[in-house]
Amino acid sequence: MNDFSRRRLLKTSAAAGAGAVVVPGAAAAAAPAASAVTDAPGSGGQGGKCPPAKLTGRIVRPEDSGYTDARLGWDQLFSHYPLVIVFAQNTQDVVNALTWARQNDVAVRIRSGRHALEGWSNVDSGIVIDISELKSVRIDAAARVATVGAGLNQLEAVTTLAKRNFAVTTGTEGSVGLSGATLGGGFGFLTRWLGMACDSLIGAEIVVAEGDECAKVVKADLNHNSDLLWALRGAGNGNFGIVTSLTYKLAPLKSVTYLQATWDGTGDLRRIFEAYQRTTPYTDARLGTQLEAHRNQLLLFAVLPEGTPTETRRLLAPILSIGSPQVTTQVGNWGDIYAGFQIPIENEPANWKFYSQFAKKPFPGEAIDIVSAFVKDAPTDDSNYFVQAFGGNVRRNPHGGTAFPHRDALFYAEPGAGWGTRSDQPGICDPLTPRAQAWIAEFSQALRPYVNGAYVNVPNVSLQDWETAYWESNFDRLRRLKAKYDPHNIFQYDQSIPPASC
Repeated sequence: MNDFSRRRLLKTSAAAGAGAVVVPGAAAAAAPAASAVTDAPGSGGQGGKCPPAKLTGRIVRPEDSGYTDARLGWDQLFSHYPLVIVFAQNTQDVVNALTWARQNDVAVRIRSGRHALEGWSNVDSGIVIDISELKSVRIDAAARVATVGAGLNQLEAVTTLAKRNFAVTTGTEGSVGLSGATLGGGFGFLTRWLGMACDSLIGAEIVVAEGDECAKVVKADLNHNSDLLWALRGAGNGNFGIVTSLTYKLAPLKSVTYLQATWDGTGDLRRIFEAYQRTTPYTDARLGTQLEAHRNQLLLFAVLPEGTPTETRRLLAPILSIGSPQVTTQVGNWGDIYAGFQIPIENEPANWKFYSQFAKKPFPGEAIDIVSAFVKDAPTDDSNYFVQAFGGNVRRNPHGGTAFPHRDALFYAEPGAGWGTRSDQPGICDPLTPRAQAWIAEFSQALRPYVNGAYVNVPNVSLQDWETAYWESNFDRLRRLKAKYDPHNIFQYDQSIPPASC
């Protein structure tokens, strides 16, 4: 069986005891990755001037032997050559790096899991501030609160919390950075039960620009800079500053039922899709589901927290009764289940292209037929059309609100293409690239009459109205907050939020 897309949960079962990810500092109090919240030394100097900054942390430059590995991202369709990469070991390293960049007039990019899907977490001739080594974890079980270093990826977060029978919403891909996923909204199998990932975010430590050339550390929660917390809940990573730690409200979770159903071919796609959109956005709010259409098979995945296989099958009966799917179920600790369906990065294609869309109304038959036609003509087995049901507690805003606007969607949808072989010399033209990119462009355009908006974590680079597509009416407020927290627009990239003008 082929390894399918990054959305494909290839393994049907998790090995007993899988997912024992060791996170440095996970069992201890917060490590230096989450420092005390204070103004950085010299950060408020007269006239906004600071003493000359020196880069600290793990520094990688072009002449270093590890530079190629350090600069490459997950999506090798993009290849950049930064001037320097700083792997921060604590918050002060981030303060120093940002101050140095400002003093030397060097472009800044922020990186955690390296999954920026248009390559915007990297930059030629600039500085990449990489926070992936900030991996501390502190869990207050009595208060059901966890504070984690912003360098955790989703696999590390899920498995570490699950050992204590806790959970927060994350996406399905374990190697994706937890902070990047959360700050753009964040959704996965627990979304309908717990809401968006950003809904559980109750605090953050963030390094922001100050004055003419300085940087400082601030706290954002409901009592401190609450407007910044609102923005961090959905504005996307890298718009206001550099988040170094995140605090989440946890949900107790002892076990889940995980179901996978597979249909050979795509002949049942229309009936399955119709049943899916009639059922999964409206059913028991615990049930999280994903539907994938590939050119040679259809896949349904479901997770029911604290549920049974019988209950899961009953909730999905309108879909599972179509055709003759192969159905497997498994009950276990959420961390073990999650670890069991991960695909090693080295087994994934090198190049990826996606297009994000939300649907507020059920697809009519002609829209499903468009999906079917494009899926049959997909450029590779790794290409697919992916659907995630919303509804449930997605519709509830947490206390303090969020910048994420798409709460009335029935489902999220995403055509995606994966192709090519991983290499330490990316950028070589792959003959499939023009076909894959054309397929995505034509597919997404054909569905535009049936969808609304886009997801900032899966940016659509060709969108003319990306500001309202990502944030709807929240965009003007985000611009005002940008002017407050980053008036010099230090944190910018192709589709970053610009500060409001006077």
